[in-house]
Amino acid sequence: MLRLRKIRALAGTQSGRKLVQWGFVLLILAIGLQFILFVRQAGGSGPVTLSRPPGVEAFLPISALISLKYWLLTGHFTAIHPASLVLLLIIAATAVVLKKGFCGWVCPFGLLSEYLARIHLWIFGRPRRLPRWLDYPLRGVKYLLLGFFAYAIFWGMDTNALAAFLDTPYNRAADIKMYLFFAQASAVTLKVLAALVLLSILVRHFWCRYLCPYGALLGLLSWLSPLKIHRSATRCIDCGKCTRVCPASIKVDKARTVWSDECNACLQCVDACPVKQTLQLSVTERRGILPRSWYPLVLLLLFAAGIGAACMAGRWHSSISAEEYRQHIRNINSPVYNHFRGQTPPPAASGPSTSAPGQPASVIPAQN
Repeated sequence: MLRLRKIRALAGTQSGRKLVQWGFVLLILAIGLQFILFVRQAGGSGPVTLSRPPGVEAFLPISALISLKYWLLTGHFTAIHPASLVLLLIIAATAVVLKKGFCGWVCPFGLLSEYLARIHLWIFGRPRRLPRWLDYPLRGVKYLLLGFFAYAIFWGMDTNALAAFLDTPYNRAADIKMYLFFAQASAVTLKVLAALVLLSILVRHFWCRYLCPYGALLGLLSWLSPLKIHRSATRCIDCGKCTRVCPASIKVDKARTVWSDECNACLQCVDACPVKQTLQLSVTERRGILPRSWYPLVLLLLFAAGIGAACMAGRWHSSISAEEYRQHIRNINSPVYNHFRGQTPPPAASGPSTSAPGQPASVIPAQN
């Protein structure tokens, strides 16, 4: 009983949040390592004994959005990278239930941003913020990026275009292309990544606050969450500690209810409050209170339940065989694996396909 209390107490602190964050980082690293070993083995001539980890599809959000629209229009849950759609649905569910908990508890880029913010504080001594006249327009950039992808997919592609794209060599090998993008990063890619790191040091959480379209999507969905940070005006002593620790620079000490789309439910404000029951994550100020120690448990339960249900329904593992992956890897430099600037490749490039989207298809050999 005492041990359970200690675990719950740890889960309700920032140390517990860091444990969850680092746990996901280690899981992602393990998935990445397994995928790298799988690609190398599949690219060789020997038998493929390693399995491809479905979790790698978390890094295929565009394929997931296209699969989502195709599923909504046709009722067909594609078997090409199905885990990408499953994870998108789970992450969206966490936003509706727990606000932007994915950003504050799971996302590895969010964790990296927090450590870069520490360097910012070490350099400048205190948080430096952009003026409001510049901050507000820049915060809109991530919504413009989200709008661009949403328009291109949900308005710019009909059912035939969706089906054609899902079955293209580019999409079927999207995870390999994603791996090679970083493994064989160009000078331009490295310079862009370095610039983002530098900007995140100069301006805290630059990527998350201004550029991340995934965060923009979760911010919109978080408005649907019944849970919000509520402040009791009668208990508040106006110390301002909650506002000072907020990574999103939300003026928590001035709000009765935090509605900001920038709130990632990190609960740092709640932990910093010196007066008990003044700040709480709840449905109303007095009702529907979610204890801090329960937050990570509910978050992890959503992931476990979603992935478990997908496994039982046969919607987790891709239908692409190891042999097909071997052919993709061998021919990855062929023009048929180009993106065609977001358009479906012409028939001459994509080749004939006799299989429905989501079913194994013959792989087009490299062009001489």
